[in-house]
Amino acid sequence: MAVKLNRSYLEGFVENGEYERLKAPVRLAHEALLSKTARGSEYTGWLSLPEDYDKEEFEMIKAAAKRIRDTSDVLVVIGIGGSYLGARAVIELLGSQYFNDLSPLKVYYSGNSISPDSLKKLLKLCEGKRVAVNVVSKSGTTLEPALAFRVFKSYMEECYGKEEAAKRIFVTTDKARGALKTLSDSEGYESFVIPDDIGGRYSVLTAVGLLPIAAAGFDIDALMAGARNAMKSFAAPDMDSNACYAYAASRFILAEKGKLVELCVCFEPAFYMFGEWYKQLFGESEGKEHKGIFPSSLVFSTDLHSMGQYVQEGKRILFETVVRFLESSSDITVESDKDNFDGLNYIADKSMSYINRQASDGVLLAHTEGGVPNLLIEVDRIDEYNVGELIYFFEKACAVSGALIGINPFDQPGVEGYKTNMFALLDKPGFEAEGERLRAKLL
Repeated sequence: MAVKLNRSYLEGFVENGEYERLKAPVRLAHEALLSKTARGSEYTGWLSLPEDYDKEEFEMIKAAAKRIRDTSDVLVVIGIGGSYLGARAVIELLGSQYFNDLSPLKVYYSGNSISPDSLKKLLKLCEGKRVAVNVVSKSGTTLEPALAFRVFKSYMEECYGKEEAAKRIFVTTDKARGALKTLSDSEGYESFVIPDDIGGRYSVLTAVGLLPIAAAGFDIDALMAGARNAMKSFAAPDMDSNACYAYAASRFILAEKGKLVELCVCFEPAFYMFGEWYKQLFGESEGKEHKGIFPSSLVFSTDLHSMGQYVQEGKRILFETVVRFLESSSDITVESDKDNFDGLNYIADKSMSYINRQASDGVLLAHTEGGVPNLLIEVDRIDEYNVGELIYFFEKACAVSGALIGINPFDQPGVEGYKTNMFALLDKPGFEAEGERLRAKLL
């Protein structure tokens, strides 16, 4: 098993006996997931996805990814939330935050805001480049990606003509219905399926994430193999032998003790977007009925010089989940300097990976001694196999965590609140009366 949970740094915050009362609820949540009787069970296709994925489509994804790499300098991924976060998280974790500087294929993201400045600058980046577009949307009518795709569809047809543009536009959408599926069929775009039984934030191991990840040059066979190993490794029904469930139970106990903010922390800058994916996964899954832990993320040691003060001495409402990669893919040894101008000769001949590990251990001790419980998730290394396993670990832990607090972890009813107001203020047909009411309230 590549992903392991270390609960040693909960000592003094959680007693072993506190897990006993959660054994039965955890087992019930496990059984409800497997029997598809849990709330929202119509969206649990991700549970068996690492084994049950469409093998024919998988090969089509790899073939399309190769065509994109062979014929394009830029891939624009258009989507919002789970339609882009998972792909970007994996690409940047595997390829570093410098991915676009190091890769012959640049991957940019659009349709995740309504900023005209952002969209115009992206179009500027595309000028003179060979461009491919992957638009990801279940319906095709979500405002942010629909706006961006309308602009990029026009741009592609202007640059290449309709026929060639159609070869460069790839669609990931519903299998049979929706505005984007209809357009894709009429225009002849190559399309891939968002499964009906998998929600956006759980969709990174479907075509939603796999096409951009494969186009970026990463091994999606290894990614799925890692997830498949996690599916088997985290199949036990009890928290004593299932790290996913032990993690979910630990979060539940900490929340009962007033630790209502979870900081997902890593000492690798490339983890930044993975932290963003984790925030959507847990925030959208658990934040309902005035329940749930508030998910946040930090990258250390960078954020120790900004948020570190608060973590060490601020309100004691925090706990940390530290993701530690045990092996580095490369290393640098500190050289001795005869003048010792910076006072660093005491670490001469030591590797930066060793120094990073000591920094990590020092922070764990300082924060726990300062009243911040720490959960430690240890992963062998940053590669496709281990990342696939880590994705599945968090997905399954999130599902059981939601069940423990008594909510449906697979819907997102609150997301519609802002949309109704936005449509009304934009005078969308059918919302006119509500628009007048809202405008009267604006100051």
